[in-house]
Amino acid sequence: MSVDPDLASREFPPTPPYLVGREKVREFARAVFADAPQHVDVDAARAAGYADVVAPPTFAMVIADLTLQQLLGDPTTGVVLERALHVDQTFRYTRPIVAGDELTGRLRVTRVRAMGDGAMVTSETDVVDADGSPVVTTVSTLLIGSED
Repeated sequence: MSVDPDLASREFPPTPPYLVGREKVREFARAVFADAPQHVDVDAARAAGYADVVAPPTFAMVIADLTLQQLLGDPTTGVVLERALHVDQTFRYTRPIVAGDELTGRLRVTRVRAMGDGAMVTSETDVVDADGSPVVTTVSTLLIGSED
C-alpha cells in the first residue's frame, strides 16, 4: 500500500500523559552530550530559575515519538517504518521541559507530497502540559519509499 494522499490534515488522538522523570532527563542529557549543569544538577537548575532539571531541547522527541508510533502503527496510512527515512526535525518551544512535567502529544499530518513512487509526509506534534498549556511543537518529515 502506498501512502494515502488523504492523510494530510488527519489528526491522531492525544497520547497518554508522560511524566518527565529527573533520571530520564539526566540519562537523555548524557546520551546527547548536553553537559550544561541545569540538565543534571537540581541546584544548578533552581539557581537558573527552574523547578527541577531542564531537559535538553531534543528531549521533546520522546513525546513526539509516541505520536509517530500512532502514525506508523496505523495500516491505513501507508506509512511503514521499514520504508521510512526521518529527513527533518524542528522544535518550536513555548517553554522548556522540566522534570515533573506531565506531557501529552497530539499529532496531525500537515502535508503529503508524492515523490516518485514514494512520498514525503510532514507532521506536527503539539505537546502540552497537564494544564493544557503549550510546551513545544515538533515538526517531522519522513520520506516513505515505494513498496518495490
